[in-house]
Amino acid sequence: MISDLPHPDFRAALAAEPVIAVVRAPSIPDSAALCAALAGGGITCTELTFSTPDVVPHLRAAVAAGHRVGAGTVLTAAQAEEAIDAGVSFLVTPGLRPEVARVAHEAGVPVVLGALTPTEVAQALDLGTAAVKIFPAKAFGPGYFKDLRGPYPGLPLVASGGVNAGNAADFLAAGALAVCAGTDVVPPDVVAAGDWPEIARRARAFMAAVRRPA
Repeated sequence: MISDLPHPDFRAALAAEPVIAVVRAPSIPDSAALCAALAGGGITCTELTFSTPDVVPHLRAAVAAGHRVGAGTVLTAAQAEEAIDAGVSFLVTPGLRPEVARVAHEAGVPVVLGALTPTEVAQALDLGTAAVKIFPAKAFGPGYFKDLRGPYPGLPLVASGGVNAGNAADFLAAGALAVCAGTDVVPPDVVAAGDWPEIARRARAFMAAVRRPA
């Protein structure tokens, strides 16, 4: 079942650059500049979430500028369709959303479904997820990722929720394919202020922590 998961190229890209910046902000002055700042700090994959007001134009602008961008907190088929129309590279859900998975599969776009329990992980695999987002990762810690890989060897896991510079390397060492960097790298107020040098600094610091021995 795990060996048959779709979009191996997507997983290979995550394995090569295993950090996704997840942006939740009340506003984004310039999404292309935000992604450029993150890339300047070493984070080349950005997830703009539907929790940000009017996120679709931001997705479209970042994609048009050539950045690798996904849509997060995708809850409905309509949101999935909007994001795909904007040109995103992938979709992410906070939990199991079969209708989002259906739209993604029809469009040939990778979807990362959210799960927590072993049963939810199995359901995500049945729905054809490209990887499984474990949320909230911090609640169970890196050891939980080792535990899940017992019954699910080779399972591509993404750690999300409470991941920071102090624990990101531990999640990767415990078997996570990738980690999501949230407020540690993209604090909502800093994003809203358009302080791109600060975003780049935070991205560099996070990447330095990721590369340290766990």
